[in-house]
Amino acid sequence: MKKVMLLGSGELGRELAISLKRLGCTVIACDRYENAPAMQVADKALIFNMLNDAQLRGHIKSVDPDLVVPEIEAINTAVLLDMEADEAANRTIVPSARAVDLTMNRDRIRDRAAEIGLPTATYDYAENLEKMLALCEDMGCKVVVKPVMSSSGKGQSIVEPGDARAAQQAWHHAVENMRGDRPKVIVEEFIDFDYEITLLTIRQKNADTVYCPVVQHQQFDGDFKISEQGHFDMGALEKKAQNMAKLITDDLGGYGLYGVEFFIRNGEVIFSELSPRPHDTGLLTLYTQNLSEFDLHARAILHLPITDIVTLRPGACHTINADSYSDTYTVNGISEAEAEVGVETMLFGKPDAYPNRRLGIIFAPDISSAKEAHEKISITY
Repeated sequence: MKKVMLLGSGELGRELAISLKRLGCTVIACDRYENAPAMQVADKALIFNMLNDAQLRGHIKSVDPDLVVPEIEAINTAVLLDMEADEAANRTIVPSARAVDLTMNRDRIRDRAAEIGLPTATYDYAENLEKMLALCEDMGCKVVVKPVMSSSGKGQSIVEPGDARAAQQAWHHAVENMRGDRPKVIVEEFIDFDYEITLLTIRQKNADTVYCPVVQHQQFDGDFKISEQGHFDMGALEKKAQNMAKLITDDLGGYGLYGVEFFIRNGEVIFSELSPRPHDTGLLTLYTQNLSEFDLHARAILHLPITDIVTLRPGACHTINADSYSDTYTVNGISEAEAEVGVETMLFGKPDAYPNRRLGIIFAPDISSAKEAHEKISITY
C-alpha cells in the first residue's frame, strides 16, 4: 500500500509499525541506535542522527517514502518543513510539518495554545540562568522548570518559591537533559490539579474528528508511570476538553492521532501539552479498546474510515522501568504477575537499560491490581 518512514523506533513506534504492517504498508524504522523496538518488526532499519540536517535530508530522499511519521522529539524539524514544501516529491509529513515543528518545542506550542485562547498555566521562558532566576523570583510561586525540547519528563524539576539553590539546580538539570540544541527552559506556574488527562484526538480526512475515552494518568518525577481508562466520568468537562482539543488540532492541521494533555482543577480544564502522534499514556488502549491508539493513527494517516471506537473493558497500566545501567538485563516475575486474573505484561525489547528507561508495561483491570502485579516484577542486570 504505502511506504512509511518512522522517525523514532521506540515502543510507540513498534506498535505503530505493527498496525501499519497489518494494513499492508512497508515500514522503514529509523533511530539513533541499533535494534530499537520498531526495527525488530519493520521491513528495514536505518541508524542515524535525526538532528543532523544532511543525514535526515539524505535518508528521506533515499527512501522516498509516501509518509514520514515522526515518533520522537529529537528531529531536525526545519528539514521536515523544507521537504514538505517540495510538492514534486509527493510525500506527506504526518500529521504535518508545521504540527511537528510546533509541538516538538514546548515554547512554540504553548504560545500557540495561548494565542488561540486556550487556558494555560502562567509561564515564561529563559535562555540563561540569570533570566531563569529572575523569573522564579518575579513569579513568586511554586514553579515547574523544564526544557523546551524534551520528552517523558526528562529535565523537569519543581522549585519552591524563594529557593534560589533549587532554581540553579533546576536550570542545570534541564540543560543537561534537554533534546536538541536549544538551551532554553520554560518556567511555569505549578498547577495543583485534581488530576491530569490525555485526550487521544483523531483528525480524519473524510470524516469528523473523533476521540478515545479519556485516559487519566499519573506522573512521578515528571514521567508517566500509571494510567487508567474507563473507571471515571468527567461529566460535562469531557466535552469541554474535546472542544479545546479540536480547536488546537484543527489549527495544527493534518491527519492522524494527537495526544492532548490537560490539567483538571476545580472544574477548570487547563491545556498542558500536545503530541502529534500516539501518546505513551495511551499504551493502555492496547488492552482496553477494539482499536488501539496505534491502529487509529495508522487508519487516520492512510485515510481509512474509523467507524467506531469501542471500549472492550476498563483497565489500568503500570510501566516497568530500569534503575541501573547495563548492556544486558532480564525482567523477572512475569509468570507471577500474569497469574493474577486480567493481568498482561508487555516487554519492549530495548537492547540496554539505564535509570528510568521504560523496559515494559503491565496491563490490569484496575490500578490496584496493576500495582500488585508490578511488585512481583524485578530486573537483574
